Amino acid sequence: MQSIQLAIWVVAGLVAVALIFDFMNGFHDAANSIATVVSTGVLKPQQAVAFAAAFNVIAYFVFHLKVAATVGKGTIDPAIVDHYVIFGALVGAIGWNVITWHYGIPSS
Repeated sequence: MQSIQLAIWVVAGLVAVALIFDFMNGFHDAANSIATVVSTGVLKPQQAVAFAAAFNVIAYFVFHLKVAATVGKGTIDPAIVDHYVIFGALVGAIGWNVITWHYGIPSS
């Protein structure tokens, strides 16, 4: 019973770290996707965010996961991926987001 609880806590922890990364990545890259249309006055900020959100959802249904599959093909051997690798990748990505945000380094 103890190992099952540990596994649930590991999964819950990974989900929490993934949500933190998702939030940080969103505010880190949000300016890149809507800054031009807002700064030029083409759209109000609320309209730009609504358009970006809507087209992100539409893109999933049009393109599915083909871009991710193409980029990820042959990059890493799935047999070596475990919770340690996922946690390390998430922490590394969060760290990189913080560093580039703090120093104003373009990262996209």
